[in-house]
Amino acid sequence: MSTLKDQTLLITGASRGIGKAIALRAARDGANIVVVAKTAEAHPRLPGTVHSAVEEINAAGGQGLACVCDIRFEDELQAAVEQSVETFGGIDILVNNASAIHLSSTTETPMKRYDLMHSINTRGTFLASKLCLPHLLKAANPHILNLSPPLNMDPQWFAGNLSYTMSKYGMSMCVLGMAEEYKDEGVAVNALWPRTVIATSAVRNLLGGEEAIKCCRKPEIVADAAQAILTRESRACTGNFFIDDEVLAEEGVTDLEQYAVTPGAELLPDFFL
Repeated sequence: MSTLKDQTLLITGASRGIGKAIALRAARDGANIVVVAKTAEAHPRLPGTVHSAVEEINAAGGQGLACVCDIRFEDELQAAVEQSVETFGGIDILVNNASAIHLSSTTETPMKRYDLMHSINTRGTFLASKLCLPHLLKAANPHILNLSPPLNMDPQWFAGNLSYTMSKYGMSMCVLGMAEEYKDEGVAVNALWPRTVIATSAVRNLLGGEEAIKCCRKPEIVADAAQAILTRESRACTGNFFIDDEVLAEEGVTDLEQYAVTPGAELLPDFFL
């Protein structure tokens, strides 16, 4: 496959940032996009809602479906999956993008934040996969793509932000396990992670502000890498922990300056690499 035309993608956390960028890239191919996110009304610090994302998807050439959903709650996510199937006839691709972040030491981590990260990152990924798999198993080229890092047991990635690392590695462990579990059924399960920090609301609001944004790449680099992965034959592409620039290099894209927020700036490396 070289296109996602007529494929149905369910993307969690697709109202903004990387999730929305992946949605818009697929929309340009003519895909159906289910926008699963909990933002129904605009927030002063978090631009974008499920409805505004759908408007952009439709304008880009796709068909969008807005599903207001908190993926921590099984009934809400089940309803979103059912609505997706009713609207588009099935689900071909699941992108587990929704994620929460709180960087703090063990003693400084409020359990409320610990629970939030694990409920969204690890549990939400497992739950979305569990609910979508019965439909993915019917698809011609089914993919699950988790926005999570390569598994690396180096203590430096745990010290200082243990709870966050545990939750993101939980997403990656879903890749490890589900890829093996469903390889004979032909469901591809892979992870994708950026080489550099990506310009998102989390960076702007929590991780350095506008100065940090200047040293980031745009979400479109992750979206282009995701599109390259999701158009590959599922039986021949599973169990991988991809890095965005490596995927693009395989596709012949080596000039990455187009993705820099500030061309020529020294880029910030992302966590876990």
